[in-house]
Amino acid sequence: MGSASSNRHQELLEGLDPEQRAAACAPRGPVCVLAGAGTGKTRTITHRIAYLVRSGHVSAGQVLAVTFTARAAGELRTRLRALGVEGAQARTFHAAALRQLRYFWPRVVGDRPWDLIEGNKLRLVGQAANRLGLPTEVEVLRDLTSEIEWAKASLVSPDDYPAVAARLNRDIPESAGRIAELYRTYERIKNEAQLLDFDDLLLHTTAALEEHRSVAEEFRDRYRCFVVDEYQDVTPAQQRLLDAWLGGRDDLTVVGDANQTIYSFGGASPRPLLDFTRRFPEATVVRLERDYRSTPQVVELANRVIGAASGRPAGSRLRLIGQRPDGPPPRFAEYDDEIAEAKAVAGRIRELLDAGVPASEIAVLYRVNAQSEAYEQALSEAGIPYLVRGGERFFQRREVRQAMAALRTAASRNPEGDLVDLCRQALAGVGLTEQPPPGGAAKERWDALLALVELAEELASTTEGATLGRFVAELDQRAAAQHPPTVDGVTLASLHAAKGLEWDAVFLVGLAEGTVPIQHADGNDEAIEEERRLFYVGVTRAREHLSLTWALSRTPDGRRNRRRSRFLYGLIPEDHPAARVARSPKASKFAARCRICDRPLISTMEVKLGRCTKCPADVDEDLLARLKDWRMERARELNVPAFVVFTDATLVAIAEQRPTDSRSLVAISGIGATKLERFGAEVLEVVRDAHGE
Repeated sequence: MGSASSNRHQELLEGLDPEQRAAACAPRGPVCVLAGAGTGKTRTITHRIAYLVRSGHVSAGQVLAVTFTARAAGELRTRLRALGVEGAQARTFHAAALRQLRYFWPRVVGDRPWDLIEGNKLRLVGQAANRLGLPTEVEVLRDLTSEIEWAKASLVSPDDYPAVAARLNRDIPESAGRIAELYRTYERIKNEAQLLDFDDLLLHTTAALEEHRSVAEEFRDRYRCFVVDEYQDVTPAQQRLLDAWLGGRDDLTVVGDANQTIYSFGGASPRPLLDFTRRFPEATVVRLERDYRSTPQVVELANRVIGAASGRPAGSRLRLIGQRPDGPPPRFAEYDDEIAEAKAVAGRIRELLDAGVPASEIAVLYRVNAQSEAYEQALSEAGIPYLVRGGERFFQRREVRQAMAALRTAASRNPEGDLVDLCRQALAGVGLTEQPPPGGAAKERWDALLALVELAEELASTTEGATLGRFVAELDQRAAAQHPPTVDGVTLASLHAAKGLEWDAVFLVGLAEGTVPIQHADGNDEAIEEERRLFYVGVTRAREHLSLTWALSRTPDGRRNRRRSRFLYGLIPEDHPAARVARSPKASKFAARCRICDRPLISTMEVKLGRCTKCPADVDEDLLARLKDWRMERARELNVPAFVVFTDATLVAIAEQRPTDSRSLVAISGIGATKLERFGAEVLEVVRDAHGE
């Protein structure tokens, strides 16, 4: 009998590499598996559960495995069934909490269970915002809702929110005090209606376990063994629920990769993963670094991307080792504009399709959803089927439909004038401002509206005498062309939506400063490193073919003043044409350089300040205060947000460089001809007054 059992164990472990086997066979107790991209973590998790069950350490019904998406939970269940493990629970955190809360509700609360909010919570947040006189536009409500969700996931109460938001320097859509009041009002409305949101599932289940001894005892008698996948993405609320499940026990296996932490904006933190051995000093730690997904060429590039990160903690220093045969080297390409970039990508995709790569095994990944339109158009023109993952098609988005309605109304009046100016005037009524908002849903909406302006610029440059009516007709044709039947095609997705997926061929597009890393991350080292990790996630989605591209301008006739992403520096081969362009005398002549140490400036923030972020600042604090007072006054007069006049970064640059005339003022990045004409004389007067001139 013992021999037969041993043989079954050996059969279970066949096919696992030494590290995977070590994780699967580790004794009961705390186990931490540091698993790099493509190293077979799901295989390792399921074999560990099967090994514990077959060895008699735990029954299948006593296992609770949790992960972060329904797709991942389904994959765990499917693989466990294939290994003969029936009865083990594999769910998302929220699904597990919902099941437990429904079971224990009669004992804990007593009345009928509260309903879960259907769809999203925008309606209730909108009611709360309306009561408080806050903006109720959909994109603003999305940002406010995200902030409430972050606070609840981070275990921050309405009373504590202002202090925590200030300490963390959060980029928020309203004042912290107003958001705290909105948060408080939303909770009151929700509770009066006897409704629960997704965050409540975690919080109420935790409370039931912490505050009701009989509930905790019954739960802990049922579940003895816990497995957490993607542990780098755990939030404080999820960690507290996990602690309540454990109740001081240590039969816990966690699997994660700190290099793939990309959801900090939602409260996720790799800290519990990195601190696991401090909490459990006797824990077994296994590192999975053999990459079975990608070719050695893709793996090497991924290692170089993440290896350039600053201040990496020990638990994140995984170095992938490619296990597949050699493949083609990653491709790098620079284009004059985004239209040319999209057409070239479509052309390369056609080559791969002709070579036998299935369309379903090809993906185009970008940083923000507003970038999808150019690729939807290019693929449609090339007759290549595609699907948009994690977002609507460009012309189906609410803001784009509103914009097209505004353009049709404007065109019906047969206005005369420049097409681009008319387009901007029409879109101003639906949210197109001169300067972009700082981030979030409002910035996504603004990007989509700007994309329509750029289409107008393209039409104006190619069609003499183009009218607004002709432009609307052009948009209608594009919208119609981008509604093909749903088919199996090339995937278009944001980098965030691509997490956990993989394809034979991946195109990482739009890799320019201000997009990768995203502009609002500039000046924040932690945010920049998260952007690097997001880029790393994109690279590691590719099995064989990897293409990295960027454009110097948005439109064919636009200024070629963009720079490739700082994350690409050191990755492009020395003999590559794009690398030679970067070192050419002409490029060096026009490259922005630090006014203190003369080093080339890479980031948007550095260019704006005219110096490296590490070089000493020379801010005239008195002048900066005067500039902010002037900006506030002008913003009130114009009835616009302050950043529309000038951003904080531009004011800092002015206070550092202290321009004395129009020429030196316009030399500051972010101050063009329009800003100079509207505000130049006033700004120079503020500078002179600050110095008693």
